Amino acid sequence: MGDRGGNPLGHRRNHSKGICFTGFFEANGAASQYSVAPMLVTGRYPVVGRFAIAVGNPDASDMMGRVKSMAVRIVSPDGQEWRSGMNNSPVFVVSNPRDFYELTLAQDIDPTFGKPDPSAMKRFSATHPDSAPFMEWSQTAPWTTSWADQAYNSLNAFRFIDAGGASHLVRWSMEPTVSPTPVPHEALTSMGPDFLEHDLVRRLTDGPLTWHLMVTFAEQGDPSSDATKAWPSDRMRADVGTLVVQKAEAEADGPCRDFNYDPTILPTGIAVSDDPLLAARSAAYAKSFDLRTAETADYPYSPRPAGGRP
Repeated sequence: MGDRGGNPLGHRRNHSKGICFTGFFEANGAASQYSVAPMLVTGRYPVVGRFAIAVGNPDASDMMGRVKSMAVRIVSPDGQEWRSGMNNSPVFVVSNPRDFYELTLAQDIDPTFGKPDPSAMKRFSATHPDSAPFMEWSQTAPWTTSWADQAYNSLNAFRFIDAGGASHLVRWSMEPTVSPTPVPHEALTSMGPDFLEHDLVRRLTDGPLTWHLMVTFAEQGDPSSDATKAWPSDRMRADVGTLVVQKAEAEADGPCRDFNYDPTILPTGIAVSDDPLLAARSAAYAKSFDLRTAETADYPYSPRPAGGRP
């Protein structure tokens, strides 16, 4: 995947361009009857997160970011963590690691032209009909100039475990309190390469940004292992708390830089489902983390005064 962005040493190999944020998650207790996760008990819990776009080049223009993402690490007082990486697409592009591998081959850079071969993606789409919902979204969803106005979805299914040991199949979404403002994609060319960061910083000077954490509960027959399929819109949903983003910081020295937002790092009360993508995501994130933390010289921290990093 790194080849798509020139294999950016020191950086994440996907979602390579991003910015850190800090804030807190304020749980309202509505999910406590379904999960014993400590950060779902009424209270306030610190968050270190990251906004990004799904590109392999940390210097890419933001107009290349069809998929925007939010990652969060929520920590409970006893040190348990809930890490989640979410995208603004309603479904994922594939349902299993093999298809994802084939997708990366289709998106590979053709050395003859220095860019992906469009016919390779056409062949992939023709032979992977499960990707059609994502492809339709990618071609028709409105573009905006902000991370703040997007909903971010877990895509994979997870299980909430309640106090009696019962399991509840769920997906979750961070839903914004800022209304989206669609813009033509061609209008983004005049906004410079970093308009998402500029928008985020500007908005935060006016005050915190908020998202509602909405949990959707599956019914019998809803798929637990296929992220290309949305669940029916009439499924029960619960607003279980509010994410409050207070501050943004550049990733190079920011608090998110050295976190791996592995979605299988979960607290007691939340468990993985049988979705095969979860184990694959965990392994890929670990590989990316190992590579970039061994390449610090290629993506150095800013020099610090005596006393070292905080």
